[in-house]
Amino acid sequence: MPLITAPVITPPDTGPPPGVPVPLPEIGYATASYTDPSGTVWPLTDREAGWFTLAEGVSGLGAVKYDLTTDPQPRGGARLRHAQPQPRTIVWPLFVHGSTHLELVQRWRALATAFTRTLRPGEGPGVLEIGRPDGSRRQIRVYYQDGFEGQDKRGWGRDADAAVISLWCEDPYWTDPVPQSVHREAGSLSSFFTPFPTVSSSQVLGETTVMNPGDTIVWPEWVVTGPASLITFTHAGTGESFSLDPDADPIGHGNLLTGQQVTIRTDPPQVRYQSGANWVGGISWPSAVLWGLDPGSNDVTFQLDGSGPGSAVDLTFHPRYETA
Repeated sequence: MPLITAPVITPPDTGPPPGVPVPLPEIGYATASYTDPSGTVWPLTDREAGWFTLAEGVSGLGAVKYDLTTDPQPRGGARLRHAQPQPRTIVWPLFVHGSTHLELVQRWRALATAFTRTLRPGEGPGVLEIGRPDGSRRQIRVYYQDGFEGQDKRGWGRDADAAVISLWCEDPYWTDPVPQSVHREAGSLSSFFTPFPTVSSSQVLGETTVMNPGDTIVWPEWVVTGPASLITFTHAGTGESFSLDPDADPIGHGNLLTGQQVTIRTDPPQVRYQSGANWVGGISWPSAVLWGLDPGSNDVTFQLDGSGPGSAVDLTFHPRYETA
């Protein structure tokens, strides 16, 4: 593991005004906030909060680091076989101040708890969010690693001090908190003869192109609303597909009835009926591939056998990006 050296911290005369973007290394002007596992939001670039970011020491916001697997070539050089994205570490210096020593201690303790609680059993990660002047945002899930300790400088510790926090990210990609979604719903079925011969599909809800605006593959979530007797999703570009049979032996539910719903998550694989029952046994293993969406356009097909009025498919995903 690389050794992270804390930057030299000098007490600033003032912090950034509230709501005003500050220059951050690797990404430019932005605002920042941290949401702890309890859902409490802590502004990180607002001096009126009682603490603010020392932007000069921030690092780890740039592109993902990769481990490359290569094969040597007979005529020299090597060929890339696989690129494995690595967890990232973000270094985030915070300057904490108070009008009195007790106010400093109170703020220091509260911030320390907000970050370190990500390591408590059952709590889960916090979320670091970077906001841009145009209102767009990107987030990354973080765990506290180390660094919440004073700088031990003369005069510090009375009413101000700084911490240089290291945050570990198991998924190195940044995500857009605003989801992308695709909705397909069956229309009203009509008679073949009235008033003229017509065909109303009871199977294919949509052959469409889904755009992934991100920098890397995303793993979508599907919500299927009945009626349906068999659910099949196909990625036309790769040929990968999977099916869910609600009446498969491990489930034995029978057809999805009108209004009944099942949710399919692709990473990690999970299939849940609306009651919370585990339906992963209804997937068409071992041939099934719970595919993801590559960057750019993806031609996909949503097919529900036995569909009717009210049948619907909702695909949702959060684009993932290399940088904040």
